Formats: sequence, structure tokens, C-alpha cells
Amino acid sequence: MPAVGFEEHRSMLLGLAYRLLGSMWDAEDVVQEAWLRWQGTDQSEIREPRAFLVTVVSRLALDQLRSARVKREAYTGPWLPEPVMTSEAGPLDTAELRDTVSYATLHMMERLSPPERAVFVLREAFELPYDEIAEIVGSSVANARQMHHRASVRLAAGRDRFQPSTENHAELLTKFMEAAAGGGLSALTDLFHEDVVAWNDGGGKVRAALRPILGRRKVVAFLTGLLARYEFKESRLVEVNGGPAIWTRFGENHQLMMIGIRDGRIGEIYGVLNPDKLARVRPE
Repeated sequence: MPAVGFEEHRSMLLGLAYRLLGSMWDAEDVVQEAWLRWQGTDQSEIREPRAFLVTVVSRLALDQLRSARVKREAYTGPWLPEPVMTSEAGPLDTAELRDTVSYATLHMMERLSPPERAVFVLREAFELPYDEIAEIVGSSVANARQMHHRASVRLAAGRDRFQPSTENHAELLTKFMEAAAGGGLSALTDLFHEDVVAWNDGGGKVRAALRPILGRRKVVAFLTGLLARYEFKESRLVEVNGGPAIWTRFGENHQLMMIGIRDGRIGEIYGVLNPDKLARVRPE
């Protein structure tokens, strides 16, 4: 019975840990440690297995996130979350579960402190009451409410009030692929928001821009230079983190590209080239 009780919650627990850490590798480690603790606990004393496991995984992930932030500060170039195929992202039964696993949201959550991130995810995605959240993060109920409010305000400031549909998202990505493949400078320019930002994560293993590229003119110049040097090939749409993305190859390196949309145009570009972070993306 213990194994059955744990396994029925495994997918949900992985989704929780992934939202808190932005890394499925680390999420799997956390869930495995939770399994070991589950095995070492007297099952008869656990009245609500789901609540118990959510608490264990959240606290383990918080500890991991605090140490991970130090490592990410020393990371070569911008650190971006590890993308995962939508089928591996855990349950996406509600709009909140889907939104909190989206790539843009995961990236924005890096701005939050570890407790703020935990409070936001537990409240938004998993709808836990504030008293349970407060116990998990070790704060008062009033402070948990304040952290949720601060996190919500910070995340809302970095995104459009109206989010595009999946169809519109895919359409914009397709236009981007076509413009890049055709080398159309004007077509690329028209797709970008004036304040577009491009992040590239090579992790020191693949050559990539070491700082975010800010503004339409600089982003277009950067992409034009890449397209002049490397062939843009093997491009296809894939679904990661609940939304469309581009799987492509520049030269000898594969890249996964996600976008954020602002005012109907591309406002953010996330390019993941670090091969360690592409291990879970398997284009068909």
C-alpha cells in the first residue's frame, strides 16, 4: 500500500517540484528523496497522504532552490529553466496549472525569493489554503498572504494582461521560422516588439550570448548575424511546457526556442542551447 499511495501522487509531485526549481533533473531528485522519507514513515500516522507529500516535496525543493540560486549566479551566461515536453510536465487540468508551468512564467519566477515562489506556486497552481502554505514555508498566515500578493504583482508586471491563445502563439512562431529561413530582415523586424529581449543559455558548453540582448534593433542584428553564419535547418514546432516552441539546428548545435508575446508581437526570446537542458525534448 505505501508504494501505491506514493505512485498515485508522483506525477503531481514532479509537477510541483519542477515549478519550484525550473529543473526536472532536480525535481526528480527531490521526489526520490520524498519517496525515501515516505518509506521511512509510519503510514498509519499519515491521515492525508497528499498533504503530507506536498509538504515534504515543497520543503525539500525550497532547500534545493536556496542552494541552486548560488550556483546560478556563477552560471556561464543567462540561466534559463530546463524545458520539458508537455506530456512530462505533470497534470495540466486547470488554467492555473498550465500557466505556472509555461516557460515564460518559469523564467519570471526566477525573480522571486524562494519562499515567494513556493507561496505563489502552492496557492496559484495547487490551491492550498494559506494556513497550510504558511506551515510549509515557516511563516505566519498574514505573511504568506503578503508574499503571494508581492509575487503576483511582480509577475503581472512582466507579462501581458491578455495572453494569446495557443493557436496565435503557434502562428507567430511559424512566421518567425519562415522569416528566419528566408533571411527576411524586414519580416523579422515586423515580428518583434520594440522592447524585445533575447536570452541565450549555452551553459558554457555551447557558444551563446553571455548577456541578454535588449531592444528590437540589437535583437534583429544579432539574429541576422547568426543567420549569415549558420544555416537555419531542421526547424519544426514542438510542444513544451504547455505551449509551442521551435526545435532547430544552428550549425552543429541543436537549439530550442520559446517566445513570450507582448502586444501581439514577440516580446521575449528564450534560446536554450545547453545540451544538458535539451535531454528531455524529443522532437518526433
